Amino acid sequence: MAESITSREQDYSQWYIDLVRSAKLADYSDVRGCMVIRPNGYAIWEKMQAALDRMFKDTGHVNAYFPLFIPESYIRKEADHIEGFAPECAVVTHGGGEELTEKLYVRPTSETVIWASYKKWIQSYRDLPLLINQWANVVRWEMRTRLFLRTAEFLWQEGHTAHATPEEAQEEVLRMINVYKTFAEEYMALPVVMGRKTDSEKFAGADQTWCIEAMMQDRKALQAGTSHNLGQNFARAFDCQFQTKEGKLEYVWATSWGVSTRLIGALIMAHSDDRGLVLPPKLASRQVVIIPILKGDKQAVADKAHDVCSNLKKCGIAAFVDDSEQNSPGWKFAEYELQGIPVRIEIGPRDLASGTCIAARRDTGEKQKLAMEETLPASIADLLETIQKAMFERALDFREANTFEAASWDEFVEYIEKGFVIAHWDGSEETETKIKEETRATIRVIPETADFIERYAINESGTCLVSGRESKGKVVFAKAY
Repeated sequence: MAESITSREQDYSQWYIDLVRSAKLADYSDVRGCMVIRPNGYAIWEKMQAALDRMFKDTGHVNAYFPLFIPESYIRKEADHIEGFAPECAVVTHGGGEELTEKLYVRPTSETVIWASYKKWIQSYRDLPLLINQWANVVRWEMRTRLFLRTAEFLWQEGHTAHATPEEAQEEVLRMINVYKTFAEEYMALPVVMGRKTDSEKFAGADQTWCIEAMMQDRKALQAGTSHNLGQNFARAFDCQFQTKEGKLEYVWATSWGVSTRLIGALIMAHSDDRGLVLPPKLASRQVVIIPILKGDKQAVADKAHDVCSNLKKCGIAAFVDDSEQNSPGWKFAEYELQGIPVRIEIGPRDLASGTCIAARRDTGEKQKLAMEETLPASIADLLETIQKAMFERALDFREANTFEAASWDEFVEYIEKGFVIAHWDGSEETETKIKEETRATIRVIPETADFIERYAINESGTCLVSGRESKGKVVFAKAY
């Protein structure tokens, strides 16, 4: 129940863990660094997966599956890649009771094993583009873990595409980061800033990385999705060439992109409160709970509740009835608030007489009286849409209220404790490193979202507040997960 949840104000980190466990989203595993995703949590992932999978297929991608184990020789083919991932890798040295002749890496990401296959499949320009996604698990040997946000094993999707030209590859990179942006904003009700990562923050083995960054309620940033332009790096590493229309041999141009179950953590931290989970209706596997107040003619009340539920289901609304008698209505109210059910409908003997019911919103707690007529499904559908939009607007207002522009180092140091900071940067890794060392803040993104660029005059030239050197534009700094 909600009483077991530490308040956000008291301890935000503990609030998050308490909520995840109390709402039965996930639990710790006896396997070091790993988690068990419970049915309530997996149901959210299934909704995310279904929406994203549809969006991927709408943009021409197909699903496949590649091996979990990657030969060490593959990993070592791309120097930047192995340097970036080696500290996080789990390695299999024995199998079948014998020492392996070649170590096998448990995939931290699949570029290498996938490009070994692409070399076999791609011979001509007619084989391109190759647009493949896989839903899988990966292992990164994290030392400090937190449920959903950072675990040794997690679920994700990873897209890997091959193209005939650098222009086509770049179009793919931007297409997919915009797919993630659309998903975050329209399904998760989570406003994000889209743009590029700096060279020091980009994916190991990529030429450039694009990302979406979101603000959590503790005003820290969370990276919610990435899309990488891999150039010809992996194609060269695996000697993947194709014959052009002109009969020449050229290396293939590549991209990769992915999101993970970390999105569930983002969903929790962006919207939930001290009473429990708050879910946007589009990602709630159960959108409406109907609680009959079993007094008087209990059977008549229960029957009406089930009739209402049936009518809602016929209209595509995921509703269910809790007419059990072992717990009180008050207990049920608290329990389903904890689980984040977007709408609660209460039906009692008086409601039967008046032909109305009470609908309560999980996000605001607001209640309204609705007629229990043929129009009820439409009224509930409108209410769910209103909740979805309102959650996005609240999150956007929160981000804007906690985003600051810094014109001096003193302002930067003050503001970085309060949220996102927009400031000029001279483009050097030296300055970037100094800021990180002194404040623990990083450059989250070089913005490329049109409304964000306009609002904060991102592209105007100025002076770097650290080095005093010329700056060609502003970037977003924040402390981050």
